[in-house]
Amino acid sequence: MANAVFTTSEGTAYDDQPEVRYHFPETYIRQAREAEGDWILYYEPRRIAGPASSGGRQAYFATAWVEGIQRDPLRADHYYAFLKHYMEFDAPVPFREGQHYFEKALAKADGSTNKGAFGRAVRIIPKVQFEAIVSAGFVQRPDDWELDEAVSDQVPEYEERPIVERLVSRKFRDAAFCRHVRRAYSNMCAVTGLHLVNGGGRPEVQAAHIRPVEKDGPDTVRNGIALTGTVHWLFDRGLISIDDSHKLLLSPLGVPEAITKLMQPDRGLILPANSDWHPHRTYLAWHRENVFKK
Repeated sequence: MANAVFTTSEGTAYDDQPEVRYHFPETYIRQAREAEGDWILYYEPRRIAGPASSGGRQAYFATAWVEGIQRDPLRADHYYAFLKHYMEFDAPVPFREGQHYFEKALAKADGSTNKGAFGRAVRIIPKVQFEAIVSAGFVQRPDDWELDEAVSDQVPEYEERPIVERLVSRKFRDAAFCRHVRRAYSNMCAVTGLHLVNGGGRPEVQAAHIRPVEKDGPDTVRNGIALTGTVHWLFDRGLISIDDSHKLLLSPLGVPEAITKLMQPDRGLILPANSDWHPHRTYLAWHRENVFKK
């Protein structure tokens, strides 16, 4: 087993869904096999939609655990790595800060960038460098209101613990997921537009999983949505759902009229400005098929 870096972007020609699977050519099967059963980093390159494109963050943005590798049944000489425990960072970690390279193999002896090393989409990384990047990615400490509720299951354990132990801690993961979803939606309910914050700075809005963790739903913003407590209750019980165009669906079993009056006139969601954080169609489809009371 070994830690590795998987390079991916939304514009890739491969069949990637980072929180679920990573698609790669046979060229990298040895490195991928080494990473099987261990943690990897996801890296977004500068070129995100073809050779002439640019605009990528050139940063590590998430980590995940490689559960297994299988040959692609439809495309010769290609494979899938299947992932679990996917987790986005609080902030992307750039590959270089000044003259410091987080991946030492990306630096030449003269301090310039080794473009040949960058050309490898899957590459092994020493554990100490992996841990340094993950630690740099999770930088946000609890807000004052979180510290006031230290007994809550939503508050992470911030004492010194090995980074991998923290990555699998449900308490740590819940807190990070909640933080990321609230931030993506600017602490605003996607259904009602309500933005309520108490005197201590605690937002009322909750982070709801679209596909629950206990049903193999990942802790990614794309599997989350910010909802007030009442709307969260309706969503979890299937009285409302969301179609692929991000419009609300109302169950014929009934939604309180007081709630419908708070919805947007066109029943559309108030979505994050960053489209990368919009609810993903695969999780929305799961909710409609398994939770929504039609």
